[in-house]
Amino acid sequence: MDQSIIFMFAAVIIVGAMLFGIIGLTKQGKRYLNVEHYRVKWLDIERRLKSDEPSSFKLCVMDADSLLDKALKERGFRGQTMGERLKSATKSLSNTHGVWSAHKLRNQIAHEDIRVSYDQSRTALSGFKQALKDLGAI
Repeated sequence: MDQSIIFMFAAVIIVGAMLFGIIGLTKQGKRYLNVEHYRVKWLDIERRLKSDEPSSFKLCVMDADSLLDKALKERGFRGQTMGERLKSATKSLSNTHGVWSAHKLRNQIAHEDIRVSYDQSRTALSGFKQALKDLGAI
């Protein structure tokens, strides 16, 4: 009788440990973010984008990309680069085309001497904004 109680106790501990491990593995990408922090940062980016200030077009895209990358990292998406983190977050994003286009524009801004229009910036910010919403950042 005593051995069966010990066996049951050991089984409960083993099953509990397994469940704890499974829950821990499935929570990747489910970490909560400081929504207020992200909202303030996002509103600042949107406020700084002005149609009569071409210098704001590139900077706002760069800042929005950085904010999304920070959210991806904090949510636990793996990857050495933003692109790798976006790939691992694909299932969590509702508009992958929009966010990838926005990130590609950011890369062109960073690595090439391109002109960016107000409309291109607004479209990119729209892609970043949806991704931030999908991640629960804003």
